[in-house]
Amino acid sequence: MDRITAEKRIEALRTEIERHNRLYHVEDRPEITDQEYDQLMRELQDLENAFPDLVTPDSPTQRVGGEPLPFFEKVVHKTPMLSLGNAFGEEDLRDFDRRVRQVLGSQPVRYVCELKIDGLAISLHYENGLFVRGATRGDGQTGEDITQNLRTIRSIPLRLTRPLTLEVRGEAYMPKRAFEKLNKEREERGEALFANPRNSAAGSLRQLDPRIAASRQLDTFIYGLGELQGETVESHSEGLALLEELGFKVNPERRVFDNMDDVIHFVNGWTEKRPHLPYEIDGMVIKVDSYAQQQELGFTAKSPRWAIAYKFPAEEAVTILEGIEVTVGRTGAVTPTALLKPVSLAGTTVKRASLHNEDIIREKGLLIGDHVVVKKAGDIIPEIVAVLPERRTGKETPFVMPTHCPECGSGLVRIEDEVALRCVNPDCPALAREGIIHFVSRQAMNIEGLGEKVIAQLFEAGLVRNVADLYDLHEKRESLLQLERLGEKSVDNMLAAIEQSKENSVERLIFGLGIRLVGAKAARVLAEHFGDLDGLMHATEEELTGIDEIGPKMAASIISYFALPQAQEIIARLKAAGVNTAYKGVRAEAGVDSPFAGKTIVLTGTLASMSRQEAEEKIALLGGKVTGSVSKKTDLVIAGEKAGSKLEKAEKLGIQVLDEEAFLALLGQQASS
Repeated sequence: MDRITAEKRIEALRTEIERHNRLYHVEDRPEITDQEYDQLMRELQDLENAFPDLVTPDSPTQRVGGEPLPFFEKVVHKTPMLSLGNAFGEEDLRDFDRRVRQVLGSQPVRYVCELKIDGLAISLHYENGLFVRGATRGDGQTGEDITQNLRTIRSIPLRLTRPLTLEVRGEAYMPKRAFEKLNKEREERGEALFANPRNSAAGSLRQLDPRIAASRQLDTFIYGLGELQGETVESHSEGLALLEELGFKVNPERRVFDNMDDVIHFVNGWTEKRPHLPYEIDGMVIKVDSYAQQQELGFTAKSPRWAIAYKFPAEEAVTILEGIEVTVGRTGAVTPTALLKPVSLAGTTVKRASLHNEDIIREKGLLIGDHVVVKKAGDIIPEIVAVLPERRTGKETPFVMPTHCPECGSGLVRIEDEVALRCVNPDCPALAREGIIHFVSRQAMNIEGLGEKVIAQLFEAGLVRNVADLYDLHEKRESLLQLERLGEKSVDNMLAAIEQSKENSVERLIFGLGIRLVGAKAARVLAEHFGDLDGLMHATEEELTGIDEIGPKMAASIISYFALPQAQEIIARLKAAGVNTAYKGVRAEAGVDSPFAGKTIVLTGTLASMSRQEAEEKIALLGGKVTGSVSKKTDLVIAGEKAGSKLEKAEKLGIQVLDEEAFLALLGQQASS
């Protein structure tokens, strides 16, 4: 066969094979047998082997998985992949509806209801209709590039039906049948079984060898647009219809309603029907349909105000309380944990459940040896919801809360207005160990390679006693190599991560220090306000409470922490080790004179010259404050392309509006001044 004939046949085969892929994996109505499909694939493979220069990235032969990757690259999401707020009952859904209607006023509202697939959130990017990159959700801001693994999923189109550039969000999952088959094969090979389909799907997509992902029979449902160029869509339901038209697999079990009563009826129906689906779901997602209304509702720091995830009532199981273990956290709080006879619950084996504090044990009337009812709160955290006293045999025994710390032996105290017992010994090893675990966590200093087990080893070996000791570990490399499961590569990576953490902006350090009541957001506010750690350390109560987000209790906690000699010593050592103590984030320049200084500003629509985040940072740098909704307190609205209801509201209220050109002109004036 000559090259021209081969090229035509290859193109015809690709079109035919992808058509059958869609019929089988997306529409569930195959037209040919597996044998006939395999014959088409073999013919295409033979032709591509004969003419390798004709192989393209969107060919069906490229789904089989290439060579193993050394690691996953990081991907920054252009639009954050935020998590959803949760609803656990009818009243939560009605509260959500009330909040939506309070903002939208008399506007009619339509809700789209969809199944919440229990899998791994993914982002897919297409350029001119071709699949170019796929990533995990990660922390919502940054994910991992798993393009090669996603190419192996046949329900993901490698080429769209139209040459659009867009980004879509969806869920990769493992069907129940594929999960059962995989576990049966692992059992036959004597390998550990996967706990549930969600874990197995996530594990499959994070394999560095794409051929493993290709063998796992994963599937997808695409549920939203992240970015779309060249076309305009007015609503979420229109967006889902467009996704289907482009060749994506969109879940058919979705409905649009114009009132919350119908939404609740639909949700309740699926509570009963969920076991009969061929895939796992853990709830329902309810979204405001109109994109203009979504924009008007805006976002909180963690989630959109226009959507909510309804979690199904948790599964329950009966098991035996075999014991109660007491642990000490980083703040000294002593927490009892129930030790249970292992029981299967919501797809996982449950052996432990939180009891929170001594009062909970007393209120529930728990005895060691009791039969108890266990459920997963939100299908995540196991808890004991009831005791079955009628099953008692007389051999059950009461639990007595310790009076002394199980780690250091110091007497436990109950602080006024608190239910938890606490160890207040600053030298308690449990406080130090848990404090280091918090210090290295993702939201704090984000030091990879220092998990709980490694930190426990470091403590047992006497290599660390507090967070400052981490920065001396480079001098103890040989000792580190003596620890179990720590080879040269892992030790070097860990030391490199510790060294890199010195460059963090100071809000991570403030949060990592574990000051009571100071969360990640408060740490950022404090860092931006004071500029460095020294300013915060010497702040008065009046200065602290003068900040909007800082109340009297948090201020007292901050002052008490920095008054401790141990805290002062640790901070001095951190500084000596070269840990950054200055704020590196965006903050308004002191005394800045700009048209944005002191003003409350709303961004609406799409800016062609920069992302929303970049615009917000530039405004913040020039002294402005960006908010998500237009009100009488708004000073200025910046309107890009496809500006919607926010622009209309601003015009009605007589608020000044700038288009992108005028906005850029003001920025240019500031840059040149």
